Amino acid sequence: MSTITECLSQVRLGEPQVHHNLVLFPLIAEKSAEPHYLLLDEALARGCARVTEVSESGSVPELRFVNECDRPVLLLDGEELVGTKQNRILNLTVMAPAHKSIIIPVSCVEAGRWQAESADFASAKRAHYAAGRASKAAHVSASLRNSGTRRSDQSAVWQDISEKSERMQAHSGSEAAAAMYQQHRASLDDFLQAFQPVEEQAGAMFAVNGRIVGLDLFDSPATLSNLLDKLVESYALDAIDTMQAGSEGAATDDPQVMLDDTARAAVECFPAVGEGEDLRLHGERLTGGALVKDNRVIHLCAFRLQVRGSAADHGGSRFARASQRRSRWRH
Repeated sequence: MSTITECLSQVRLGEPQVHHNLVLFPLIAEKSAEPHYLLLDEALARGCARVTEVSESGSVPELRFVNECDRPVLLLDGEELVGTKQNRILNLTVMAPAHKSIIIPVSCVEAGRWQAESADFASAKRAHYAAGRASKAAHVSASLRNSGTRRSDQSAVWQDISEKSERMQAHSGSEAAAAMYQQHRASLDDFLQAFQPVEEQAGAMFAVNGRIVGLDLFDSPATLSNLLDKLVESYALDAIDTMQAGSEGAATDDPQVMLDDTARAAVECFPAVGEGEDLRLHGERLTGGALVKDNRVIHLCAFRLQVRGSAADHGGSRFARASQRRSRWRH
């Protein structure tokens, strides 16, 4: 039995929570432990960790994470960092070792800026929207398989942000994904207030417009509790983007099928950037990854891949845009 299969065998579904067209299924863990690590926001707030460009000139797909804390720091797939030359998101989950500096793989989510605003990055206290995390996960898996790197398809990331921003009428002079969260802040806050962690909840699965779209599972309910707002906001932005008449409270796909498909997914294993191992998941219309340390799943994320242009496509073909992107900063 694989590590992921064994982990999911100890997870059961809780009672769903619903707000508009977003459904959250709590993932209840039979076995859990107190986290031995700090989370990004806590480490930055304590002042024992910082994130910088890799050099004065910078590099779009890489940042430097300096951990001076006495414990490892967990950086979540999709977490957004803002400042310095341009805003970035984590390409996958990383466990940064204590008292070490490492280079972390990231993607740019602000295409029109390459000018330092600060010496260090700050946490945006949010994660990239779920549909973007799903596409990125597939890109990173392909990159690891083909070249041993953890890079996304940066042009595709920019293109997706541009199309989503247009649909959501969120405009930014630097083409930053942040504008979408700012434009829809009141609606996102309503979603955040609607979802609360339950006892022993270590993860969450989400459905948008009646379709299961993804899940995140952690090794500790404490970790889930601290990160739930970021996850809800990530999926809520997609829910707002794709709100459909009559979709509120609609019956969803069977969440157990998503758990079973994730447990059966093919897995490739790679040495992690920091501590542990990076596992990449591949299945029928499923992609994702997991960080495993000492045979324990620290974080697992899995997403349903949507077929572009189909009725299931989050953007919908009616929103497609054929315009070419202008030239971008590349360093």
